[in-house]
Amino acid sequence: MDNVVYHTSVMLGECMEGLEVRKGGTYVDLTFGGGGHSREILRRGGKVVGFDQDADAEVRGRELEHEMEGRFKFVRGNFRFMVNYLRYIGIERVDGVLADLGVSGHQFDDGERGFSFRDENAPVDMRMNREQEKSAQDVLNGYDEEAISTLLYIYGELKQARRMAKAIVAKRAGAEMQWTIGDLVETVKPMLAKGREKKDLARVFQAIRIEVNGEMDALKEMLADVPKVLSDDGRFVVMTYHSLEDRMVKNFVRTGNVEGREERDFYGRIIAPMEAVNKKVIEPSEKEVVENPRARSAKLRISKMRSYETE
Repeated sequence: MDNVVYHTSVMLGECMEGLEVRKGGTYVDLTFGGGGHSREILRRGGKVVGFDQDADAEVRGRELEHEMEGRFKFVRGNFRFMVNYLRYIGIERVDGVLADLGVSGHQFDDGERGFSFRDENAPVDMRMNREQEKSAQDVLNGYDEEAISTLLYIYGELKQARRMAKAIVAKRAGAEMQWTIGDLVETVKPMLAKGREKKDLARVFQAIRIEVNGEMDALKEMLADVPKVLSDDGRFVVMTYHSLEDRMVKNFVRTGNVEGREERDFYGRIIAPMEAVNKKVIEPSEKEVVENPRARSAKLRISKMRSYETE
């Protein structure tokens, strides 16, 4: 591989502190990407299982496997299948789980992937796993107006979702087309709020990307599985980049489910497998945001397995 920076890890130091990496411990990096977090865990003496569904990340992962000779294992797959993969390779419990959600810097910068609106001539794709069949083309060409409106409203939190959906359906004029980034941008441009055009456009791309990759369902399944693999003193460190992800993680840690429904025991304590370590969400420093723009919207939450004292 070349020496081009694949991805700059956000809040690397804070993630390692949250995991409390110890020599000989076993950790899971659910979003391997360019391997920044995994490499730092390895540097601190831990062992790592790294997950990623992206073929580009797999190249880096296999290189690291060879380099580490037994201390690192790469798994090509979606993190929603974490439990089964770990059991398959003989691991029941781990000391920490790390998830840096969203799109990696490499994916975002590769215009052909269609995650960014910077390359207007690139096709709209947005698949994190390019081997899956469904792409953004299928969403834009195959979904009806109501379905497009719903995903733009729910996943993008866009007030103009209905008008945008109507414009998208009108653009394809009843026939399939090969959408480019420029086509999509021009189609929704009249509905972007003045003064926040880029933010709204980013939300359009976010909404379609989430739908293409089934991100909310995968996150829900992964969260439910984390307590199944963490040791009693294990740590869960997760980085989110938009309010939908963050709300699900916050609710899960607080109540044990992503909806935030509270169930209480005899003593009035919320029944949930995890508890927050940092009561307040951790955000990147101003210096890091300047040096790594991807960090701008990042929020870091650290939790651990809950332990109740006998009353």
